[in-house]
Amino acid sequence: MSQTRTQPIHVAITRRIKSGCEAEFQKTLAEFFKTSFAYTGVQGAAMLVPPPGSHSNEYGIIRTFASDEERKSFYASPAFLAWKEKVSSLTEGEPAYKELHGLEAFFRNQTAPNPPQWKMAVATYLGVVPVTIFTSQTVGQLLKGQNYFVANLVGNACVVALLAWAVMPLVTRILKRWLH
Repeated sequence: MSQTRTQPIHVAITRRIKSGCEAEFQKTLAEFFKTSFAYTGVQGAAMLVPPPGSHSNEYGIIRTFASDEERKSFYASPAFLAWKEKVSSLTEGEPAYKELHGLEAFFRNQTAPNPPQWKMAVATYLGVVPVTIFTSQTVGQLLKGQNYFVANLVGNACVVALLAWAVMPLVTRILKRWLH
């Protein structure tokens, strides 16, 4: 995690929450999210909670930073260190940090290493092809005759949304054994 980059840095953090402390942890994290955006270079944050009915106590945090320097600065900041101390009584053990690169964000798995890039590329291709055909035949037809750039912006937004929230989760679930 020490190399300098010009692309955004995505960090996945996993924390184990003590039984009965889940609501307080979520509240404290949500409050910290609001104040953390005041830091230069913090571009995004999301909380991942266990599915309803799950017995898991693992919570995830995804953070995005403008650069490696901004990430380092944020994690060394007094506000982050104070928050980390504040939630230490709500958590078990130390958090696990993992930097995510490109396609890795779709293919992360808690119990197995990330698959090779060529497998991630094949899985992505298998998701992109049907989505682009579908959107060109549906949204593309609706936008026929519209401004070329507007039609492409809308069409590509539909492709990305379908991939992110529907197709890639399905593809990675179907190909899980092959990928890992």
